[in-house]
Amino acid sequence: MTSAADAPLTGGCGCGAVRFEIDEPLVTAIYCHCTRCQRRSGTAVGASARIVPGSFRLLRGAEELRRWSPGGGLAKVFCGRCGSAVSANDPDTDEVVAVRMGAIDGDPGVRPEAHQFVAYAAPWEPIADDGLPRFEERLPG
Repeated sequence: MTSAADAPLTGGCGCGAVRFEIDEPLVTAIYCHCTRCQRRSGTAVGASARIVPGSFRLLRGAEELRRWSPGGGLAKVFCGRCGSAVSANDPDTDEVVAVRMGAIDGDPGVRPEAHQFVAYAAPWEPIADDGLPRFEERLPG
């Protein structure tokens, strides 16, 4: 298990076909309650961490990666073998913008700082009363 001080951060998919590393500390993290995250993950909320541009390196599994590029959003990248969510990529450049926190080994070194798209929160799972700011739509900025 890695700690926040370990560099690089490592991670991958559930079946192990995809492995990656991130050689810079993560920038920030958020909880997303949009219906895309709900349907993509089968859960009420997704947690993602923004990365420093260019700090993501795929170690193996490029041939296993699949993309879903919904209109008006980042491309959702996942393992085609096991379905594990891996990253969110810029739909124009394919550069990794964010990594799904569940794909990171150990402590990512950041904690989610806000909830976004709370207007679409799953009615069957109340949002935690954690004191974090909440945004009806996308987090500003």
